[in-house]
Amino acid sequence: MRSGNAMAERAQSSADGLADSPSGRISVLEIARRLSIGRLAVYSMLEQGIIPGIRLGRRWIITRHAYLAWERTCGRRSGARLRRPPEVVVVN
Repeated sequence: MRSGNAMAERAQSSADGLADSPSGRISVLEIARRLSIGRLAVYSMLEQGIIPGIRLGRRWIITRHAYLAWERTCGRRSGARLRRPPEVVVVN
């Protein structure tokens, strides 16, 4: 039964367009290709905390699960609402 589960995981990975990775990580280059941006832009987004990742020395670790969740939600946190800033501020 385990081989069927592995096949389902591979099919899901292929459907996501991500290369199979035994560690469950996605590379900066793969993210850049998916977003049609340069690698430096991805590094900048990681530094700013826009894309979820963990920095270890000079390397960034980005898990496939965290990246796909970010991609599905366009980076919004659950429960976060887009609020319009007030047009007029009243000062007393």
